[in-house]
Amino acid sequence: MKQRNHEMNCPLREDTNISTRAWSRRSFLKWMVVAAAALHFPSETLGRTPTPGSTERNLSLYNIHTGENFRHVYWANGQYLSEPLTEINTILRDYRTDEIVPIDPRLLDLLSTIQATHGRDHALHIISGYRSSKTNEFLRKNGHGVARGSLHMKGKAADLAIPGVRLADLRATAVSLKGGGVGYYPGANFIHVDTGRVRYW
Repeated sequence: MKQRNHEMNCPLREDTNISTRAWSRRSFLKWMVVAAAALHFPSETLGRTPTPGSTERNLSLYNIHTGENFRHVYWANGQYLSEPLTEINTILRDYRTDEIVPIDPRLLDLLSTIQATHGRDHALHIISGYRSSKTNEFLRKNGHGVARGSLHMKGKAADLAIPGVRLADLRATAVSLKGGGVGYYPGANFIHVDTGRVRYW
């Protein structure tokens, strides 16, 4: 699948070279990712039902275009919390048109698990969340390589990076979770994750 061009330069920089690790370390890290996913993912994704009241799910988000932050619990006592979800929908809006749609809760759980794997002190830097059809078509016609039927238009995709975390490690975490699509864009310094079918590029 062809790599798409990033719609604007992301200010983050990091070393994306994949270091060689011993097999035992890879196995341990993979086990840790799966364990984290079991705690954070909804039953639709991993086939396990969280025990009501046993955990909280939280997110720390930073929109690189607007400078807006979110750092709160968004799921507790077995349910999603309406006020935090409203804030998240706003932060992940199409910043070009200010259009807001409900973001797929499964995407939030995916982002939460990725963040938990790399430490709660690391905010997820959001390059792109929801994208309106108008914005998507504009980017597509201007050679940014976005898909005509992008899941960004359904609130089911996000492009992100975490300062201080190697992009290759971020990709490895997302791939291990098998929560949907994962795209790797080292040239633009971000990964794409979505809640569509499992696929990688």
